[in-house]
Amino acid sequence: MKTTTKSALFTPVEFGAIKLKHRIIMAPLTRSRSVQPNSVPGDLMAKYYSQRASDGGLIIGEATNISLTSRGWFGAPGLYTSEQVQGWKAIVDAVHAKGGVMFAQLWHTGRSSHVSMTGGETPVSASVNPSYWEDPARLTSTPSGWIQPSPHRALTVPEIAAIVEDYRKAAERAKQAGFDGVELHGANGYLIDQFLQDGSNTRTDQYGGSIENRSRLLLEAVDALVSVWGGDRVAVRVGPGGTFNAMHDSNPEPLFSYVAEQLNAFGLAYLHVIEPRVRGNMLIYENQGPVAAEQLREIFKGKLVAAGGFEPDSAEEAIKEDIADAVAFGRHFISNPDLPRRIEEGLPLAEYDRDTFYTFEARGYSDYPSYTPELATR
Repeated sequence: MKTTTKSALFTPVEFGAIKLKHRIIMAPLTRSRSVQPNSVPGDLMAKYYSQRASDGGLIIGEATNISLTSRGWFGAPGLYTSEQVQGWKAIVDAVHAKGGVMFAQLWHTGRSSHVSMTGGETPVSASVNPSYWEDPARLTSTPSGWIQPSPHRALTVPEIAAIVEDYRKAAERAKQAGFDGVELHGANGYLIDQFLQDGSNTRTDQYGGSIENRSRLLLEAVDALVSVWGGDRVAVRVGPGGTFNAMHDSNPEPLFSYVAEQLNAFGLAYLHVIEPRVRGNMLIYENQGPVAAEQLREIFKGKLVAAGGFEPDSAEEAIKEDIADAVAFGRHFISNPDLPRRIEEGLPLAEYDRDTFYTFEARGYSDYPSYTPELATR
């Protein structure tokens, strides 16, 4: 696509307290490159994010654990120690130095974990679903490689309150690290999503049963983040109809419509919507349009970011048709550190290598070059 200065993707937009110069957002991408054993963001991550920062562009940081027991993906960074805060501060400073904006995405993996990741604690969820850990095809990332998750247990009500407090503390640490805001990860089959969807939530207390009850944890977590940042620097990511991590709901449309309606009360910076045409990092329905964004656009009154399976042309169309206010790119940002420039100037996009998405080295991470005329002749 040869874009021009009139391209909708390159018009300014305000997300709450944040002013952006363009609408190409870097999606949160788990890349497993934090320094172990303490899950500290290091120099390699700083280089990677700095490469992808652009003037007036938003980067949503990769999913970041709010506590030791929230971990479930080996190599993912955290925001629960002072060392991690300092590691993130160097990254955010590097992004700011290039005129960029950065949000921290806060994450609890719930049942998608293993005891080797949680300090020996049993993974937790809304309810107990043995089929989740018994399926030999379902694997989670650990220090020993990809193995089946450990059996999980259901959270008690007091434990739920403690996790909400963990979100609040992580939001405070994100502020200490210099982030511009925070995003609650409420999608992809992790803890918040495990409470939302009735395929994983069979509770009979105030956190289960009705749509209102199943949405309670998400809304309590958002309230905790807003108490730290104010609504205009808080965002939420949801995945209506998403099936990643064995998720399903008997009636997802009213569930996510209710969530979007309730979120209107917080004055959020934006609502981040993952399209069900993707499962994890794979596009599974090539001919499906942005159905989730279209549904929630009618309900959510604030800014909306669409994600999942977009190409430059379809992103431009989504903005022009007012389906979304911005589009988050994942795979293309991996292999094109200068993605906004390439789209704006109609330059070719480099191919990404899936085999290096979740490895632990610079190859396939920080070694993708920005565009030069010499690249075009290779």
